[in-house]
Amino acid sequence: MSSTFFTSFFSNLNWFGWALLSACFAALTAICAKVGVAQINADLATLIRTAIIFLLLCLYVAATRQWSNPLSISGHSWLFLGLSGLATGASWLCYFRALQLGNAAQVAPIDKFSLVLVVVFAVLFLGERPSLREWFGIGLIASGVMVLAFKPQG
Repeated sequence: MSSTFFTSFFSNLNWFGWALLSACFAALTAICAKVGVAQINADLATLIRTAIIFLLLCLYVAATRQWSNPLSISGHSWLFLGLSGLATGASWLCYFRALQLGNAAQVAPIDKFSLVLVVVFAVLFLGERPSLREWFGIGLIASGVMVLAFKPQG
């Protein structure tokens, strides 16, 4: 396939298409990480993964000519991007350790409980107000996480 196809395909994606691609890559992340972390320390595996992501993003930003002077970014943006980076790092460390200790089919649903927490945090900190239908969906997700994550005793 030509690069024109890919350029056209990706430039025409809306938020839903990008979110669906994100979900697909996140699923692949769990499977590849579970296999990759099997015989090494989970923290070292997280470092290796992070280094690869860093290099990939450097190449991507350079290739797409999106680089700009980081000193021109506001302190507010730096603060919250920094906090986001710290949260991401902590999440990845915990995720890789959980994958090393548990089954991917159990770890991933608990990790996706973050969907529920995002809505709760958005209400508390961002003032967002989900509709009754949206709360119902979040409740279904929370219920599904519990069903998938915990095996019945017996």
